[in-house]
Amino acid sequence: MATKQMLFSSIGDQLPSNTDKITVVGVGDVGMATAFSVLAQGISSDVALIDVNQQKMEGEMKDLQHGCMFLNAKISAGPDYSVTANSKICIITAGLRQREGESRLNLVQRNTEVLKTIVPNLVKYSPETVLIVVSNPVDILTWVAWKLSGLPKSKVIGSGCNLDTSRFRYFIGERLGVSPESVDAYIIGEHGDSSVAVWSSATVGGVRLRDINPTVGTDSDCENWKELHKMVVDAAYDVIKLKGFTNWAIGLSAASIARSILRNSDKIHPISTYVKGICGIDHEVFLSLPATLGRDGVSQVTNLALSDDEQCRLKISAANMAEIMAGVEF
Repeated sequence: MATKQMLFSSIGDQLPSNTDKITVVGVGDVGMATAFSVLAQGISSDVALIDVNQQKMEGEMKDLQHGCMFLNAKISAGPDYSVTANSKICIITAGLRQREGESRLNLVQRNTEVLKTIVPNLVKYSPETVLIVVSNPVDILTWVAWKLSGLPKSKVIGSGCNLDTSRFRYFIGERLGVSPESVDAYIIGEHGDSSVAVWSSATVGGVRLRDINPTVGTDSDCENWKELHKMVVDAAYDVIKLKGFTNWAIGLSAASIARSILRNSDKIHPISTYVKGICGIDHEVFLSLPATLGRDGVSQVTNLALSDDEQCRLKISAANMAEIMAGVEF
């Protein structure tokens, strides 16, 4: 273009493109909350979107592009997976919702068919990528993505209980009148009904809650702290009743995982990862345990000192996942 040639003088070869590219698969409510969180927090300045709904995808791309002066970012999108090439992280939010009366196994099978198209294409164009699965049921679909990808298990991560833990810390902090950042407590296991609240090691400001109230989180606790775990499990349902879907918190959660990976931070997140042989689990499943995240995904998983009850509940959670996974057909 003549105008461009007159406006600028070339001073050398073109600089290499951004090396921290992130792809978000799915431009629904969760996908766009994830993309926006990544861009607004400056986690990556190179984001690609992909979705089967090309019109929606193009609209979301243009809407973000029109705000690029405020984001200092490059946003691309397209129907072909080549647009995702050289992504350091690929975040999968696409998936089918559960039908009324549908079994969990049937939902998993339908979403497995969806991942059969998505995962191999992502790995084809970004063979060194780290996959973050957000689609539900997240633990089982993370296992499916690992099977389909051929990637090391350390490079396939589910968002898992990262958000559940955020909700847990928020509820504890709200009750005590402190910031969630001052609370250190985890939800582990399944992202769902069989999740486990780890009350035995929960601390606030460095003080272990069970040193103050030995029954905290148990059925015999007169203060009924146990209800906070139920609030965590019911949290998504409560939001869905009010606004029809959840998106902002899970988008922020996925972005926080991506940040820890790209920054090579070695930060610990309760994410869904391969846990066979850890904490007494003998099933080949992906469940949430506190794991250290860096440039290559999961580098290590914390060996939690669980109470007997928590250990039992975690094993039940793993067995529930294994039972459903046994029926998945590839």
